[in-house]
Amino acid sequence: MPERAGPRVYSIAAHRGFADALVAGLAPRYAEPELGLARLTLLLPSRRTVRTVTEAFVRHSGAHSSQGLLLPRMVVVGDLDLDETLGPLLDPLGAADIPPAADQTRRWLRLAHYLREVEGDKAGKGAGLLRRAWEIGRSMDRLLVEGIAPIDLMSEKVIGIVGDLAGHWSDNTRAFLMVQQYWIAELAGRGEIDAPERRNRLFEHAARRWREAPPPHPVVAAGVTSASPALARLLRVVSELERGSVILPDLDLSLAADVWDELGTAGAPADKDDPPFGRHDAVTHPQYHLKLLLHRMGIAREEVQPWHRAGLSAAPSLRSKVISNLFLPPRASAAWAGLKPEHRRLSGVRLMECAHPGEEAQAIAVLIRQALEVPERRVALVTPDRGLAARVVAHLQRWGIEADDTAGRPLPQTAAGRLLLLLAEAVGEQAAPVPLVALLVHPLAGGGEGRAQWLENARKLDLALRGPRPGAGLAPLAARAEEHKLGEWWERIESILSPLFTLGEAEPLSATLGVLADAAEALCGEALWAGPDGRALGAFVEDLREAADAAGTLLDPRDLHAVLRDAMDRVSVRPPWGGHPRVAIYGLLEARMSRADLVICGGLVEGVWPASPAQDSLLPPAVLRALGVPGADFRIGLAAHDLAAALGAPEVMLSWAQRDEGGPVIASRFVLRVRAMLGDQVARHHETEALQLARKLDEALPVPSHPRPQPMPSAEQRKVDVSVTGLDRLRGDPYQFYANAILHLRALDGLDAEPSAAWKGEVAHLIMQRWHEAGEPPGGLHAIAQQVLSQENAHPLMRVLWWPRLSAALETFERMILDAKADGREVLGVEQWGDMRYRDVRIHGRADRIDRKANGTLAVVDYKTGQPPSGKRVEEGFALQLGLIGLIAEADGFKGIDGKVSGFEYWSMAKAKDGTMGYQFEPVREGRKKSGISRGEFLSTTEVYLNDALDRWILGTEPFTARLNPELGSYADYDQLMRLDEWLTSLGDPGEEDRA
Repeated sequence: MPERAGPRVYSIAAHRGFADALVAGLAPRYAEPELGLARLTLLLPSRRTVRTVTEAFVRHSGAHSSQGLLLPRMVVVGDLDLDETLGPLLDPLGAADIPPAADQTRRWLRLAHYLREVEGDKAGKGAGLLRRAWEIGRSMDRLLVEGIAPIDLMSEKVIGIVGDLAGHWSDNTRAFLMVQQYWIAELAGRGEIDAPERRNRLFEHAARRWREAPPPHPVVAAGVTSASPALARLLRVVSELERGSVILPDLDLSLAADVWDELGTAGAPADKDDPPFGRHDAVTHPQYHLKLLLHRMGIAREEVQPWHRAGLSAAPSLRSKVISNLFLPPRASAAWAGLKPEHRRLSGVRLMECAHPGEEAQAIAVLIRQALEVPERRVALVTPDRGLAARVVAHLQRWGIEADDTAGRPLPQTAAGRLLLLLAEAVGEQAAPVPLVALLVHPLAGGGEGRAQWLENARKLDLALRGPRPGAGLAPLAARAEEHKLGEWWERIESILSPLFTLGEAEPLSATLGVLADAAEALCGEALWAGPDGRALGAFVEDLREAADAAGTLLDPRDLHAVLRDAMDRVSVRPPWGGHPRVAIYGLLEARMSRADLVICGGLVEGVWPASPAQDSLLPPAVLRALGVPGADFRIGLAAHDLAAALGAPEVMLSWAQRDEGGPVIASRFVLRVRAMLGDQVARHHETEALQLARKLDEALPVPSHPRPQPMPSAEQRKVDVSVTGLDRLRGDPYQFYANAILHLRALDGLDAEPSAAWKGEVAHLIMQRWHEAGEPPGGLHAIAQQVLSQENAHPLMRVLWWPRLSAALETFERMILDAKADGREVLGVEQWGDMRYRDVRIHGRADRIDRKANGTLAVVDYKTGQPPSGKRVEEGFALQLGLIGLIAEADGFKGIDGKVSGFEYWSMAKAKDGTMGYQFEPVREGRKKSGISRGEFLSTTEVYLNDALDRWILGTEPFTARLNPELGSYADYDQLMRLDEWLTSLGDPGEEDRA
């Protein structure tokens, strides 16, 4: 065996540009006649870096040769965060003795089963149970990656730590250990191992094979920063191969020795009894994970050499020194005060502070647009905020720039994923209107030649379902569809959905998914599975269905939506090749090793970059620390390293917003460090031009104040019917009458809306009508009320809150009516329509109730669920409904009813002055009453007001002025139409001009 060379480990400084510098050094070093670089094997961390390095080779080839280039063999060694798999080189046929990996999805479902066995009902069920099972799986993987065997959790030290912790930690740890043991037993029976364990064994197998029989061709590991022990041992072997080397990104070789020591032990404690990670380790430092990797490789920093080449997009060499100073740990950062200006000057780095995320996205889009004006200039946006990335993509489309977010979109945010979730939600909520209508109008539903008619039918159903929710299930919907002549179309929908509504409470998840997928395909056809999102959805459904079948998972269909949402959130749909060749939008993982002439780091706020450290919810931090697992803050160091790499670009923009959708936010700790280190230089680094341009894009010429609407329809348009309630609206706010009666505009209730006052009024009217139709039996009003509330599908909470008031008011009404009947009062009509011609204008309306009093005259009754109009309002002519019904009655407008009207009664279900619910009120000025209209003049006064309204608006020429009487507090249905906010505040006193 040839003598082995010492380790060859290199570092490419941040300012050099990793991928381009890597290729610039590999090309001359490993070039050979004929096949050249094709004999080289490159070990890379992820598929994304394969693409990045390929692009760098293409750029290098174009810059140095007019001939073609054979690329080296690139092998992905895996990045668990990207859910990558090992390349074929490290999964060789010779490793047949390594058991296959267990399916991750099946493991998730089986862990939920075991958790239920361990904790019983305490474990929960449905989505909550499966979330906990997923967390258990993640914790198991985290331990396996670190090479920690399950037996290590049983050590006396760990057991002693658990015994000293709070009760919930002890319970969680005990449940974790028991579930893990169940799973290990199942793995043994199936002859499988977990994926991270197989990954470690493959690394060990490759390391052992290459140590014993080095490969004949060179092997180089580049950009791999994962510090897992098994991978670190493999990298050590690669570094010692005859023509092998390990090339690390952005390892700071200029960092002073005392600063390097201040980072902490990083897995190499001075005493074997000490924990691998000290309490004071600077795990948030960008170099910490590289120090951990070197320690696990058994290599000192002094053995690492600087890479000898720079990339095409290299920045000034001084930049790396400034980046090093920027991230100094706490004690060493005291040196900032004495730094020379050139050692804290970030030339080419600018800061952009925006007011909100919308402005930030607009400004970033402007920067990208400006950068593309320069030929061959490349620009990259790096951000962990996918919402910000989506906004930037949308803004760039205004200039025809197609930019792809290579981090992808979560599957639930794609069209195909959203449709499946809507279908599951409709099932879980028993065909509630909101998810059902959203499903039916989804862009993929009802596709093909009949799409236009499909949408028309869906919109009709939408209108039919406005207001409070109908009954649960498909039957009430079928009745609504039949009422609106949608029966044939709805039968097709029902035939698709009905199999889902026949599922029981504990169905096999695999069968439920099959029925769900069939229904989705029946709604959309093959288009559902087309495109990147459709293919990802198909793979997701098939994978989950097979795993659920193997695991024997049962699930209540009502929990299906939440379970699918959680699982689909873990699937990213990445775009295919395409988009603008000089624009890239990356997440943090995708940005590693990438480089551009201008790098924009967006979303630099706390909780986003860096993300909030998430503690393991199952294993206590003290236990993890004792086992040698880095703490939760470890990922902050990775985020810092990502930013340090980005800062090495020739031009860098650091961008953040002062607030997000929820409120003010704090700028990232990294931004605060930049500003603190720059000191008095910070002002010259602030970006203002892009912000100003972004704001100008949204600026518009000042809009003159909108005049108060005063529409003037023609005489023919004015002559419309007037309802008994419309006259009040006409006199109080003529514009609302114009919009309602002349323009025929109606305010729509929301889907699944809360019961409104109007809905309560309709229910109360229906209760009284049903009781009258039943012969007004004593004691029967409550039973009829309960029947009507059930029929109208009143929400249980609303029924509980409203029923005591309604019940008490109905008791009062029943007593009033029965007492009046005993005194000779007779009911002539209930909910009866009537009309009359008055000055050639039709006046119409519905009487809630008309009685004949004992003296032979008529009494007009109007039910109110709230307080009735005051006597003063009636006197002023703004509540004329009773008077108009009385005029129609005396004009024989109600069939079968004649006589003089002498009673004008409001029956209110509100609280009376004496505290009882329900009372009778007449707006008649008599006795001690000081407001209202006298009984004998009630109809004549109403007629005066009616004539006045007809003369001014219906038969006259007066404009239908908006809010003519603003003090009345009229309905707000048409406030947006009249643009109320644009003119009301500019009027000063709205009633001043009317009084004049």
